Amino acid sequence: MSTAKGPLKGRAARLGRLMPSGPSSAARTPFVLLVVVLLGGGLISLLLLNSALNQGSFQLNELKDRTTELTDEEQALQRDVDDYAAPDALERRARELGMVPGGSPAFLGPDGKVLGEPSEAVAPKPSPTPSPKPTPNTGPAGSAPTGTTPTGSAPTGLDPAPTAPASTSAGTTPTQTAPAPPPNPTNSGR
Repeated sequence: MSTAKGPLKGRAARLGRLMPSGPSSAARTPFVLLVVVLLGGGLISLLLLNSALNQGSFQLNELKDRTTELTDEEQALQRDVDDYAAPDALERRARELGMVPGGSPAFLGPDGKVLGEPSEAVAPKPSPTPSPKPTPNTGPAGSAPTGTTPTGSAPTGLDPAPTAPASTSAGTTPTQTAPAPPPNPTNSGR
């Protein structure tokens, strides 16, 4: 580098020879292009990364909503199971099926001895049910109205409740009765 005063001398002259004088834009062009490409590539990769994160966030929100729905459904089903497993509900459904409470049980000891006196389960007297009101017969004589059975009672789709067998002679039981299987205990995990 030269100044307006004249040529440089000494140390300044040596430094001036190391640095070229004049514009050298040809050497800077590849460097500037490299920096611009790196910055552009970085911005594009940040944009793609941000888009991927946003998409993942939307999926995460959808999965959280689905998890909440499934948790609510599981809790509702567990409430239903608990309601069905309640002792009063079990008793009511058993009575609807015609079951009766068992008598006193007998147990077998490890040595084979019978402990206790078994007794037969006795069905309670059925409660009187109101008889269905007769419907007027509007069809031809001898034919049953539509929607009824030939006996005149409305079809219910259910068999009538079985009645308790009548005892035959003093202390004997009918041969058709079979002992009820022992109940299987269940554990609901609580």
